[in-house]
Formats: sequence, structure tokens, C-alpha cells
Amino acid sequence: MTTVNPKIDPSWKKILHREFQKEYFFALKQFLIDEKLHYKIFPKNKNIFNAYNTTPFDNLKVVILGQDPYHGENQSHGLAFSVEEGVKFPPSLANIFKELADDVGCSAPRTGELTKWAQQGVFLLNTVLTVRAHSAASHKDKGWEYFTDATIKAISDYKENVVFILWGRPAQTKEKLIDTTKHLVLMAPHPSPLSSYRGFFGSKPFSQTNDYLKQHGIEPIQWCL
Repeated sequence: MTTVNPKIDPSWKKILHREFQKEYFFALKQFLIDEKLHYKIFPKNKNIFNAYNTTPFDNLKVVILGQDPYHGENQSHGLAFSVEEGVKFPPSLANIFKELADDVGCSAPRTGELTKWAQQGVFLLNTVLTVRAHSAASHKDKGWEYFTDATIKAISDYKENVVFILWGRPAQTKEKLIDTTKHLVLMAPHPSPLSSYRGFFGSKPFSQTNDYLKQHGIEPIQWCL
């Protein structure tokens, strides 16, 4: 595989290996090869599957679903909503941190890098894993959605008591893939400044997540960065 990084955590490879052999995935691979000949693509090759490699399937407790990666320079590194160390917080991430402070009392973080969450079992998944530089949603409907839908369904089917945090209408369409009889789904408006005033603030996703995990004997997330 030339453009899509083939290194994915073995626990995910075991669950998703059939997806790599499907026609849509070969078409997606070719699309990315062609795209890279003419454009810069984010994130870097090594980070395309960063969410999967930082949060192995066996360790996963929480899913926070994003859309596509940030499309600015030095922002995206393969974890939804996260930016690389030293990068200014995008507006959505700034609002997430505001709700984090109001919800569980965390001090303002010095970094927008969310690897600490991912390492604790918070799967920071974008529904589309790549994007053309400076062109939002440019890789939408190219095949990634099949792969990430399969990911969400596998989590629902093979795990129990996972918290799915779905912010905004596109993320909320994925609820149909989730067995809500054995998982918790938390829905709120997207943290974007365009919609956050409509109900994102005050939705308390972080405390609700930890309450649910503790009720089921699962170690809660240390959200403060």
C-alpha cells in the first residue's frame, strides 16, 4: 500500500482485515495515490491511522466522532479535534475546552494535543481520515465512510458499555450503527462556533461519560490535560 499507511494496531487489523480487501478500499487507495500527485494531503502518511494505533480496540472505552481532519498546515495528526503540539486551538477545540472546564473543572490546557485522552481509551475518530490541504471535506464520499462505518459497527458489535459522543448532525447519523441497548450514546450540537450556542455548552459529556464508566466498573477518563 503506497499512500495509505498499512501499519495499524493488530487488534484493529484482526477486526477490520476484510475491509482492506474490499473493492471500495482499493478504489480509495488509488484515489489517494492520484490525489497526492497533485496536492498536499493531511494528515501525514504515518498519522492516517493514528487514532487506531493510539487507541487499540482492546483498550477502547469512549468514541468521540469527528468529520474530516483539519485542513490547515501543521494541524491534523490523525486524532479527531486534536492538533499538534504548539498549534493554536481551532475554534471547535477551544469550545470543547471551555465545556471541559465548566463540566469537570479542568484548568485551561496548554496544548491542543489530545493523545493523553487517546492513550486512556478515548477513540478520536474522524469519519473521513484524509483531506486535501486548505480544502475542507475534499475527501468526503471517496470511500473512507465505508471503512469508518465498519469501525463503528465493529465497536458496537464486539464491545460492551462504550460511550459514543456524537456532536452535530453528521455524527448523529451514525447512531443507527450502534446498539443502544448495551452502549451509551451522548448527542449534542457540534462544538463549532456556528452551532455551539444551541446546546453544546452545558451538555456535560465528560462528566456523563465518567459516571457511566464508573457505573459499569470501568476506570474513568482523566480528562484534564
